[in-house]
Amino acid sequence: MTAFEEMGVLPEIARAIDNIEWTLPTDVQAEAIPLILGGGDVLMAAETGSGKTGAFCLPILQTVWETLKDLETGKTTGKSEKRVISGPWSLSLFDRGRAMAVAPDGLRCQSREQREWHGCRANKGVQGEGKYYFETVVTDEGLCRVGWSTSQANLDLGTDKFGWGFGGTGKKSNSKQFDSYGESFGMHDVIGCLLDLSKGEIRFTKNGVDLGKAFDLNSQQRSQIFFPAVVLKNAEMSFNFGNEPFKHPPPAGFTAVASVPKNCLRENEIGSSGAGNQEMKKPPGNAPQAIIIEPSRELAEQTYNQLEKFRIHLKNPSIKQLLVIGGVAAKEQISALNSGIDIVVGTPGRLEDLIQGGYLSLTHCRFFVLDEADALLKQGYTELIDRLHRQIPKITADGKRLQMIVCSATLHAFEVKKMAERLMHFPTWVDLKGEDAVPESVHHVVVSVDPQKDPSWKNLSRYIETDGIHCRDNIKGKPNTAEALSEGVKILKGEYCIRAIKEHKMDRAIIFCRTKIDCDNLERYLRQYGSNEFSCVCLHGDRKPQERRANLEKFKRQEVKFLICTDVAARGLDITGLPFAINVTLPDEKSNYVHRIGRVGRAERMGLAISLVSSVPEKVWYHGEWCSSRGRNCNNTNLTNQGGCCIWYNEPQFLADIEDHLNITIQQIGPDLKVPMNEFDGKVIYGQKRINTGSNYKNHVEQMAPVVKDLAALESKAQITYVRRHLLVS
Repeated sequence: MTAFEEMGVLPEIARAIDNIEWTLPTDVQAEAIPLILGGGDVLMAAETGSGKTGAFCLPILQTVWETLKDLETGKTTGKSEKRVISGPWSLSLFDRGRAMAVAPDGLRCQSREQREWHGCRANKGVQGEGKYYFETVVTDEGLCRVGWSTSQANLDLGTDKFGWGFGGTGKKSNSKQFDSYGESFGMHDVIGCLLDLSKGEIRFTKNGVDLGKAFDLNSQQRSQIFFPAVVLKNAEMSFNFGNEPFKHPPPAGFTAVASVPKNCLRENEIGSSGAGNQEMKKPPGNAPQAIIIEPSRELAEQTYNQLEKFRIHLKNPSIKQLLVIGGVAAKEQISALNSGIDIVVGTPGRLEDLIQGGYLSLTHCRFFVLDEADALLKQGYTELIDRLHRQIPKITADGKRLQMIVCSATLHAFEVKKMAERLMHFPTWVDLKGEDAVPESVHHVVVSVDPQKDPSWKNLSRYIETDGIHCRDNIKGKPNTAEALSEGVKILKGEYCIRAIKEHKMDRAIIFCRTKIDCDNLERYLRQYGSNEFSCVCLHGDRKPQERRANLEKFKRQEVKFLICTDVAARGLDITGLPFAINVTLPDEKSNYVHRIGRVGRAERMGLAISLVSSVPEKVWYHGEWCSSRGRNCNNTNLTNQGGCCIWYNEPQFLADIEDHLNITIQQIGPDLKVPMNEFDGKVIYGQKRINTGSNYKNHVEQMAPVVKDLAALESKAQITYVRRHLLVS
């Protein structure tokens, strides 16, 4: 049995894992796979290359295949049987609002909707005679009402004549009549809900203190079935129906609802004959069980290819999957959907087009996955994600709950955290990223690009085409103006990039530029040299999908030496053994620095990352919402505060922010791009695993051997001493 099988992974999937030579699960896989197989929502934070794609692909594939197998064998079809809820009292998974989350044990509920109320009833109710009690605790701040309702009531407790509630504001309510009652309650307060069917009364307690009669019930109302009920607005509460000892026992004569006599017990019909009792039928072909959303085409293709590898041995039934990205004829994707698809991997734009057109249905979606969620939110897809989530049923036809999986480099970012609170169902956090840090396998340096100290940019016979930002500035004959120095920086960075490649004999590198136009200019500049020494391809959002795909494959197959790209295009790319990275411009977000240079030094291989940092402010393009073309063919070189699309970029400040963020000082090198002698030199070849060349390093066994030897001697001495003393005593 393999290590993956021990976590519950199917043998067929484990065989596929063996094929790609994964011996042991990574940390994120060991944490996340059992959680997802167990049915939970999961938030994952881990670096690219840590195996997080496998962490959600493997359990999703397994669950989808098992569901298809059950459908094929008829295992899950209900035929003519009626589903009867058994077991302990709990909140219903079915009789609840769309934004009401219920914990797996049914004893805690949560709604993170800030503008609307969402309610829920219990899975059982009482009818006839008797006095009954249950207890609730406010476990998070927010607005809440608890009490009793009949099956005829709407879920907004207390707003019609069939529901009776007591709210945290100290108001009791029925038929939208809100009256003062008792006192307000909040965090950690314990509210007891009492129903006396003999007298026809409803009353409440707070922390064991009886607040008096709240409502009278007439004879017609007393004949109804009464269910424990709750409604929340951005709040959370826990429930005790008598499954465990109460914090404040009920008054004499009252019985916990969990102990109600059988002749007074009634099932919640919405729970017993509603969503959970539908016969499980094979879903329509265009209704996949899993939707995986990626922020870029490259990431979508990468995830799709991983799924292809993992599902290779899953037969009878086989799993059908579809890649949904722009740049591919929609007719092909629609045709594939009509023929039957189980898993869809795609980018937001094309997914939305197919859903709005009615070609892709969300009715049977079991998994909703957001990979690189922080990137999706930054790209403005928050509303789309919310909209899709609202359209997906929270309970599938066979009674399974929708599972949401979110992967992000920054789980604790405000946007990601708020989205998780709003959409996810008591998620488990798997945060293995920790604080940003540069891996020990990456040697990273910066070189100052100073157009004042290095005036060579004025006399170069061959130089890079710049971004045209100074085309209207009068810089000729004015070499020391801010605009002229900015132009000098742009020219020198192209020269230093060539110099770095030559100095370190780079045969494979990823080169980061800030904008698409910078990428295009550098690509043309390297190709001007006309030799294989500088063969390169470009990767950014303005290139056609087929070209982007082909360029990435060329680089992976080492048909070209250099991949020039923007941050967005490179996000999540996992290229093994990459030895070099060059930052032509520092990123304006400090966390992206680690993300960039983390492309090298992977899988215990050594890497070198060089950042070209301007010593003076550089004028750059910055196209915001105010730019009608969002940068396409824009030539407004005014600053943003003058209605234009340019800003001054302060790289020394960005470098200081990065160093402060990482709590280090990054080594600086000179314009000759030579790296000073240090522990890396002579001991590594960038792109290969580090070789021990006689250092003082000892492996784990060597380090522990002397200690173990000493412990063994002490153990022997202790045993001999014990035996001697025992003999003397006897």
